Amino acid sequence: MEFLTDPGAWWVDPFVSNVFMRRALYAGLLVVLTTCVVGTWVVLRGMSFLGDALAHGVLPGIALAFILGVHTTIGALVAALAMVWGINMIRSHSPLPEDTSIGVLFVGFLALAVAIMSSSSGAYTGDLNRFLFGSITGVDNGDLLRQAIAAAISLAGVAVFYRAFLVMTFDHAQARVLGLRPRLAHGVLLALLAISIIASFEAVGNLLVFAFLIAPPATAVLLVRRVPRIMAAAAAIGAVSTVFGLLFSYHYDTAAGATMALATVVVFLAVLTAKAILAAANARRGRSLAAAAEA
Repeated sequence: MEFLTDPGAWWVDPFVSNVFMRRALYAGLLVVLTTCVVGTWVVLRGMSFLGDALAHGVLPGIALAFILGVHTTIGALVAALAMVWGINMIRSHSPLPEDTSIGVLFVGFLALAVAIMSSSSGAYTGDLNRFLFGSITGVDNGDLLRQAIAAAISLAGVAVFYRAFLVMTFDHAQARVLGLRPRLAHGVLLALLAISIIASFEAVGNLLVFAFLIAPPATAVLLVRRVPRIMAAAAAIGAVSTVFGLLFSYHYDTAAGATMALATVVVFLAVLTAKAILAAANARRGRSLAAAAEA
């Protein structure tokens, strides 16, 4: 119970006395900002499966880049572009639903990543654990700069295409009638999604970035209605989860990225449970009032 008996030592000292924790905090907050503004549209448009597939789809690019000695961000970007192109090609030339093309490429890219990692050429990819599960306490100033640039691109992209994203979310045909170029806007959204994933995987890990992309916006949707408020609430929820996750991992020696991601899911479940309890209580009260009125 040190977080209550000695709050300064538990909540503040780790960031004051440890430069790695400060960098981890900055990286976590930048990840939250980047993923939440894009993740809001992913949640509202029902694109969670695509986000998950794209998060895993960059793995073969990371593995190949690691083996070839190329920066892993370049490999991740090439793999993300290849997956987005592949999804669009299959969707254009196949009568199958979009989620089928996503699922096929999801499995293919993930299998390719495993094959590369398990090959003799990939025998020295032990550091890939960092990209799978994150190493947020090991980020440097260069990582922070790249994340800041990605956050700025995400914010600018969402601001410029906000109206198109909003109309497309509720009425794709109306977006076309209004001249909002929905195909271009959809492509931009996919690009922003890829950028948010690529910029965040070194900090929280490729397998955990999906939690930040989905859980805070999903929680915010339960609490507020207007899209700007959803983005703001998602960022606040993500920031709180980041701070608590970092501190918990610091004091109890758990994996930082996983603990932060778990915190976002715990907050979602807590809000969902609270809403369900309130809804049940309101329903009981409504039945009681109706019964009293009939009496």
